[in-house]
Amino acid sequence: MFIESLKKPIVIDEIQKATELLNAIKIDVDRKRINGSYLLTGSANILAYKDMADTLAGRIAIFELLPLSCKEITAKSENVIDIFFSGNLKDISLASVDNKRIINQIINGGYPESQKIDTPRGKYLWFSSYIRTYIERDVRDIDKFIKMYNILAPRSGNMLNKSDIARDAAIDVKTLDNYLELLKMVYQIYLLKPCSRNIGKRFAETEKLFFTDSGILSHLLGISTNEDFMASSYKGNIFETFVFSEILKAVKYSEKPSNIFFYRSFDRKEIDFIIERGKNIIAVEVKFSQTVTKDDFRHITYLKNSAHNLKSGYILYMGKRILPFGNNLFAVPISILF
Repeated sequence: MFIESLKKPIVIDEIQKATELLNAIKIDVDRKRINGSYLLTGSANILAYKDMADTLAGRIAIFELLPLSCKEITAKSENVIDIFFSGNLKDISLASVDNKRIINQIINGGYPESQKIDTPRGKYLWFSSYIRTYIERDVRDIDKFIKMYNILAPRSGNMLNKSDIARDAAIDVKTLDNYLELLKMVYQIYLLKPCSRNIGKRFAETEKLFFTDSGILSHLLGISTNEDFMASSYKGNIFETFVFSEILKAVKYSEKPSNIFFYRSFDRKEIDFIIERGKNIIAVEVKFSQTVTKDDFRHITYLKNSAHNLKSGYILYMGKRILPFGNNLFAVPISILF
């Protein structure tokens, strides 16, 4: 009766806290199917709630809204993944972004509120409050969770080693798995799978851990200024995490369905990101440097020679110019993300 009495269309926020409404919504939708009658929003992945996914199967369209991308912040609509798959870099107009602004954006991350704060003290208060009120709210043992959470931070961009993390956090692997699932459910971490199809027989099977927001990661690592960033031994990890989060957003919003993986063979040939679209793939490496050499493309070149579906390879770097390094191989300034 409650659902039936509501004036449609209607927004119901934090729907994961009121799953008892779902069956009534299903009945109402089936009685009179008008698309857009309900906008159900929440701060957790609703697909992780089995009752929700099963009840509304075939009746919902799901949109995952990650923190803002650099393109959104600068009010641009082009998608870097669509650009990379097109291979047409000649007409690309790179944003005029200096390195200081790039690093500042990395520290800010993509949350809307963090874009408005211009002091280290303000950033610290916002990020610490966000973690306490949002991420920790469903955790029973706060102390163990926070210890584990801080242990995860320096490992962003690295292979996930659960036994090492559990040991350092003084928790068992089952508890760690529960914490990781919680962080995945609220979109704080992403476990990137290795690419294995049609690119060789021997490859790593372990996932790579990434934080989904470089601002949260910078906060956990005690970085709030450009000087902090440049002095940090983790700047490479943070930079790779930032690029990953931007590519992940671009993949989710690209013109055609795409997937993101990483490549690592048992003989230690590594490529940061492999993006798959249909039968084609592109390779993306990340380098926190203003120079790129031919040797930096060696693993991409190896993959190109062994995988016939590699369309092109790119290295994102801190320089200012697009540089060709052979057939469909390019060094591209990080400003292409802005």
